Amino acid sequence: MRQLSLDVQLADYAVFESFYAGENAAAVFALQRLLKGQQGVVWLWGNQDAGKSHLLQALIAEAGINSISSAYLPLSDTTMQPGMLEGMGELELICIDDVQAVSANHDWEAALFRLYEELFQAGGRLVVAANVAPGGAGFVLRDLESRLASGATFRLHALSDVDSVFALQKRAAWRGLNLPEETASYLLTRVNRSPSVLFALLDRLDKEALTAQRKLTVPFVREVLGDQG
Repeated sequence: MRQLSLDVQLADYAVFESFYAGENAAAVFALQRLLKGQQGVVWLWGNQDAGKSHLLQALIAEAGINSISSAYLPLSDTTMQPGMLEGMGELELICIDDVQAVSANHDWEAALFRLYEELFQAGGRLVVAANVAPGGAGFVLRDLESRLASGATFRLHALSDVDSVFALQKRAAWRGLNLPEETASYLLTRVNRSPSVLFALLDRLDKEALTAQRKLTVPFVREVLGDQG
């Protein structure tokens, strides 16, 4: 299995087992079908906390387990250069994150077009994520836009409050923690409800609970947060 020789670190939590699909179950199913060998391109779009990067990295992690040659390319990383795509068309799966970050850049668009052509001539699979739908990404090269939009497109929906509770519990269970519904609901009323903030806080609570040998009860969380209310 060929590995990408770039210094791209995947998040430890970015696996399918820690992702609560909710209304995004169809997108998750489509990604998992790619792992089973179905050729195609999938476009994911949504806001910053919709879970796009999590799903792309989870796909790469699962590909590694199944000996599928793959690469994760976060194009919002300014150290990435178009020349890095050379030779990647021989891989079986490529996940491109934040593709809108390089739209209207001639060198990048040309490199992505070549990559697409090489990848699909070899029977590969491609997943692209952006903050907008394909038609709004701002590509100048229309042939590139049409190819990237030729497959399934999924808008990732934000988590509702109820889904946020389930998502927190799923992430906690993946880390080996028991997060009671009461505690999860308490967190939603006390902190910013964006998933990135909530999951970061859960990681902090995990460490605090381990150190104090305490369970994730409301009183303990209130103590950690310094909440006197």
